Amino acid sequence: MQINKKLNGLDLLLFAVTFIIAVIFFFPIYFTLISAFKSNGEILRDAIAFPTSIYVESFKYLLTKTDFPRAMLNSILLTFVSIVGMIGIIPMAAYAIERANKMWTYLVYVYFLAGMMIPFQVYMIPLFKEMKLLGLYGSLGSPILIYVSGSVGFGCLLYTSFLKGIPREIEEAAEIDGCSKYGIFWRIVFPLLGPCTASMVVLQGLGIWNDFLMPSLVLPSDKPKTMIVEIFGFVGEYASRWDMVFAGTAMSIVPVLIAFIALQKYFIKGVAAGATKG
Repeated sequence: MQINKKLNGLDLLLFAVTFIIAVIFFFPIYFTLISAFKSNGEILRDAIAFPTSIYVESFKYLLTKTDFPRAMLNSILLTFVSIVGMIGIIPMAAYAIERANKMWTYLVYVYFLAGMMIPFQVYMIPLFKEMKLLGLYGSLGSPILIYVSGSVGFGCLLYTSFLKGIPREIEEAAEIDGCSKYGIFWRIVFPLLGPCTASMVVLQGLGIWNDFLMPSLVLPSDKPKTMIVEIFGFVGEYASRWDMVFAGTAMSIVPVLIAFIALQKYFIKGVAAGATKG
């Protein structure tokens, strides 16, 4: 009985700590949602109070009087094309590294991982100049290329860890049946990487969707903006339209929640498998 009491007390303590952490992490979402339905004056007057009435003029203004719809379309296009590029390239690279198991593939793998250890701020100015030399500065192709190439290290780490749990016998049986190398990968191996791919989509897609630094660096102010950059335009040095900021932020959360809920089961499987295999 004494042991059970100790365990119950520990469970209550863990629950209390978890609840406090959950409240801390939920508060920014609560603050954003209630502020999205307030006027700018009401936000400045009492930031954390519930709105006295549902104020939707901010949403109407964003959708009809600003470039926010175009910016959201740019963000969707940027995220979608980048993710498709990652899924089309990175799993094949990880498959070649894992299955070849040679010294040169190991060195390539180490090279990819080493790139993850260099902060983006260290090479962003040379990267900016490189995009200008390639003629990509000012177009959506520039951040797409950077996102795809910048995710190779993390993607190879994730996929190689997952590939270690897939038996080679499956591939050997397909090869005996006359399947080509590309056919073995795309028809046999890649469908088995579903949880890993879902993890890649959620983690990288969320980072691209919410990124501010990269689009602001390679897309000039007179060119098409992304959604986050457009929202930042309402924050001024002397005056800010916080109602527009929170309304735009609330709209940006909706696609993320839909994607995460749809892929949640596979995302958790992929993260758990990548953490235990290897």
